[in-house]
Amino acid sequence: MSGTTAVPSNWNLANGLTALRIALVPLFTALLLHGGGKDTTWRICAAVAFAAAILTDRIDGELARNWDMVTDLGKIADPIADKALIGAALISLSLLGELWWAVTVLILIRELGITLLRFIVIRHGVMPAGRGGKAKTATQALAIMLYTAPLPDPVRPVAAAVMAVAVLLTLGSGLDYVIQAYRLREGSERTRRKREASRTGRRAPEKGTT
Repeated sequence: MSGTTAVPSNWNLANGLTALRIALVPLFTALLLHGGGKDTTWRICAAVAFAAAILTDRIDGELARNWDMVTDLGKIADPIADKALIGAALISLSLLGELWWAVTVLILIRELGITLLRFIVIRHGVMPAGRGGKAKTATQALAIMLYTAPLPDPVRPVAAAVMAVAVLLTLGSGLDYVIQAYRLREGSERTRRKREASRTGRRAPEKGTT
């Protein structure tokens, strides 16, 4: 039919790369935790696996936007894949005693909370990742790379500083998503229909009076 826009299939390369990123999570975790995280070779392998996973995040986004592969599934699965990777890395680093548990718990609470919020408002529309969320993810990834790679001790304060920036971006972008979810809910067609039905329901008895 002319004038009809084709809907991209969920079975596309962009979503396949997102699935690959999810599959890399257990591999990265196993490499990082092997031997108590003390072996330099395994740490290098873990860093490479993490870098590969982050690279898929960059590529799948470019493919989806440039080759008309953006789907509702991808909008949901992509941030979930990011959170699974980042969450596994933070927990692993805390288990190794290299990252404060307070940092890990704070970031995970924010990530899980925003994921839950996405599912709560999905009836009103899909909430895509914003610029603040992307900056947060990129900074978290850089910090984790610095923590994961077997770098000299003098570089460790740099990793801690980058992680501090990541925490600030995590909290700031979380607040932005809460505002975005509120606006999405208030401006959705579903909310408009509910309000219209509510007004109609209140007026109905008045029409029957004489």
